[in-house]
Amino acid sequence: MSVPLFELTSFQRDVLYVTMGLRRPSGQEIKDELEGDTAEITHGRLYPNLDTLVEKGYLEKGRIDRRSNYYGISQKGTEALSERRRWEDAYRDPD
Repeated sequence: MSVPLFELTSFQRDVLYVTMGLRRPSGQEIKDELEGDTAEITHGRLYPNLDTLVEKGYLEKGRIDRRSNYYGISQKGTEALSERRRWEDAYRDPD
């Protein structure tokens, strides 16, 4: 299955990478991981992007409790990241 390489923004790809590296993280856990030592990521930026990734089939979403959801990377999301990595590797300097 081929997925469009450039359908996602760099922020959305970062969300996918973080989600893939964590086990069923909540939105807050994804936010905390992305922020690290950088500028704050607002809820208004994070959650619409999470919703978009779910709608496009890159992430799966479930409920932790009444207020929190968890996210997991889908097969499509894993394939998109793998395809992106192959594309990036093709342009890396071999030196």
